[in-house]
Amino acid sequence: MQLDRAWIEKHIPHQGKMCLLDAVIEWGAEHIRCRTGTHRAADNPLRSAGRLGAACGIEYAAQTMAVHGALASSAAAIRAEAGFLAALRDVRLHVLRLDDIEGDLLCHAARVAGDGGTALYEFGLWAGTRSLLSGRATVLLDANKRLTI
Repeated sequence: MQLDRAWIEKHIPHQGKMCLLDAVIEWGAEHIRCRTGTHRAADNPLRSAGRLGAACGIEYAAQTMAVHGALASSAAAIRAEAGFLAALRDVRLHVLRLDDIEGDLLCHAARVAGDGGTALYEFGLWAGTRSLLSGRATVLLDANKRLTI
């Protein structure tokens, strides 16, 4: 099975240009690495004033975590609903913007803790060996079932 952009779009809520990831490079029960070149696209929906700020890398990381959740659910033969990014901690931006990075971005997420309702991930965004962004995120799983308004 090829885990390309078409597969990703079928398994996360983000569609069209808002799907920021191009491919899953590798994944396991506790980690995932994805690749993308969408940060260079002039029509990237996260651009503002012609630029893609480094903080937009958080959305790349969040989509990487969503893909990991879809893969983990699939491996466990369960259907997970949409997750919700509940908290960010220790976010470090090592660059000002992403659109001027020439190479592809590598998005990494590692699940470090969690239970049936939440997951704690460490994440990072890289260009080659250069760290662009890092941090930790708490994800509320099956958010549609757990949140009421």
